[in-house]
Amino acid sequence: MVSYAQFIPTSTFFKEEPNVTTLAFPNYPPSFILRRRANWLVLVITYASLYMGRYNLSIANKQITDTYGWSTTQIGTLLSFASLFYGLAAMFNGPIVDKFGGRVGMLVGASGACVFNIAFGLGAYLGFVDTKTTLFLYLTSVWVLNMYFQSFGALSIIKINAHWYHVKERGRFSAIFGSMIQLGRAAIYAMAAIPIVMDWPWQFKFFIPSVAILLMTIASYLVVQDSPATSGQGELETDDVSKGDTQKVTFGLVLKKVLTHPVTITITIAEMCTGVMRKGFEDWFPRYMQEAQHMALDNPVFTKGSFLIVMSGVAGAFAAGYLSDLLAKHRRPPIAAFGYLLVVLSLTAVALFSTNLPVVIVAFVTNSFGISIVHSMLSGTASMDFGGRKAAATATGFFDGMQYVGGSVAGYGIGRLIKGGDWTFWAPSMIGFAVAGGLLMLLIWNARPDRKTKNLWQLSIFGHWEKDKSAS
Repeated sequence: MVSYAQFIPTSTFFKEEPNVTTLAFPNYPPSFILRRRANWLVLVITYASLYMGRYNLSIANKQITDTYGWSTTQIGTLLSFASLFYGLAAMFNGPIVDKFGGRVGMLVGASGACVFNIAFGLGAYLGFVDTKTTLFLYLTSVWVLNMYFQSFGALSIIKINAHWYHVKERGRFSAIFGSMIQLGRAAIYAMAAIPIVMDWPWQFKFFIPSVAILLMTIASYLVVQDSPATSGQGELETDDVSKGDTQKVTFGLVLKKVLTHPVTITITIAEMCTGVMRKGFEDWFPRYMQEAQHMALDNPVFTKGSFLIVMSGVAGAFAAGYLSDLLAKHRRPPIAAFGYLLVVLSLTAVALFSTNLPVVIVAFVTNSFGISIVHSMLSGTASMDFGGRKAAATATGFFDGMQYVGGSVAGYGIGRLIKGGDWTFWAPSMIGFAVAGGLLMLLIWNARPDRKTKNLWQLSIFGHWEKDKSAS
């Protein structure tokens, strides 16, 4: 019988010798399956709590600007600085997480996010400051620091999962991860649906998530381990690009893996496009409903619609993972291209039928589905595939980091675009980026970690890959 004591490994408190037994896919022992399940469950809820401490600003956006008389350009500037800093930090922190491990990265990131969500809320009590400008600078600086620590989250979770999942499992398990982390967004929108919470001062929208983050930081310390070996289960051969690579992990090595391969470079550029359409939608759609559709956030239409948007993101992550493994033969670009197409169609519908609320809500739901597909495939799965166990965090740092660099354009840009409450060009401004991302996926249509070629023509949708007939 398997002991549930494995859920809290002794290596958390006392250093134990790693188990060098090799685990073979798909014949896993029951003890490994249970230990992995405990690892990913705590990891995913911790990352969901980080989402709470990130998306809380979207529901507090209008309340803060109304309280202090800020313009949409000002709050957009705050969002841009935070997104840009997250992106740059992710690129810088990726090699650090690759060197020191995802467990350390997650503990550092979650601790910092907890502290700076509290610090942001405390800004409400700085009424003694001389000017609104001083308060704006304080809140911007604190939110930038929150996003710095938030950047450790994705890097750490991908780094850890790269050790725990075989390449043929990653699409489906990324689907599970990608869907469950949406619980953080769901919790924030659920919080917005509670009238008493919405009546509280804006700072409580930052204090509440900080409590959730603190609890999950403690749980991660107790349960999460970097790899099967460090938890006493043995080493799993994942068959990604790290297979057979005996080189010592160095900063130069991981950078070389990411920056010298045309597939990772193409994904990095596509992620910039993803950032504009993702941040442009997720950071601004609650305010769009308030101003363009004249709807309070506790209105039943908004609460039900936001729930559908989150559930659509869950469905998108599931669909992406299973389709890439079962239909696309473990290729991620074809499924990501489909996600980009859905985003183009959805944003076009919002632009053309903005006065038809049911159409807008359906388009928002479909848009969330498409964004989740793209994010799950590129940031969540391709980074493990093409970074490998040794460079998974660095690859994630570049992919996810460039997404947030792109997202920094959406912050200030959209804030300025909608200045004065005119939302006419909000949706159209993101369409071109979705088109560009989809076209880039055509260039690497046949890319897969077991295909060593760097010939883009062969990897593109126009190329021919003879091994497809035998691929499983």
